[in-house]
Amino acid sequence: MIEIRILKPSDDRTRFQSGNTDLDRFFARYAGQNQFRHHIGTTYVAVEDDLIKGFVTVSASHIEIDQFPDSGKKRLPGYPLPVLRLARLAVDESARGHGIGSLLLKAVFNIACDMGKKVGCVGVVVDAKPHAISFYERYGFIRLETLEGNLGDRPEPIPMFLSLKQTIG
Repeated sequence: MIEIRILKPSDDRTRFQSGNTDLDRFFARYAGQNQFRHHIGTTYVAVEDDLIKGFVTVSASHIEIDQFPDSGKKRLPGYPLPVLRLARLAVDESARGHGIGSLLLKAVFNIACDMGKKVGCVGVVVDAKPHAISFYERYGFIRLETLEGNLGDRPEPIPMFLSLKQTIG
C-alpha cells in the first residue's frame, strides 16, 4: 500500500532514481534543507514498504491576474492571487506506470484545498516541462499567459494552473 506523507529527516533519499539527474540531485541534496532549515518548500513522499517511490515539493506563491485566461479573470480581484506552487514532482523508475504521479498530484490538490480554507488559495500552479504538459492537462490544468524570456539551452517550462473549483478524480 502506498502512503503519501510529509518528508522526514530520517528518510533515505539516496536510493531514489527518477532518471532525471536534476530532480534526483534536488531530492537527495536540497529537499531536506529547503524544508527543515530554510522553510521555503515542503516535500511529500509516496512510500511503499519503507521505500520512497515518488515525491512532490510545494510552496506558497502567487500569480498575477494578467496571467489568467480572459475567461477566468471576470470575478477575481486585480491584485496578486495566492496559489500553491507545485515546484517538483518525480516518480522512481521502478514505480512508473503504477499511478504514483496521480496520487501525488491529488495530494497537492488536497493541500491547496486546505490552504484555501485556512489562509486563501485559488488553485495550483506548475511550471511544466514540455514532456509533462499532457500529464497535467489530463487533470484539467490550463496554460497561463507567459512573459517573454529565455533559459538558454534548457527547455522552456509552460506555466499551468488548476483552479480549486476543479476536481481531480
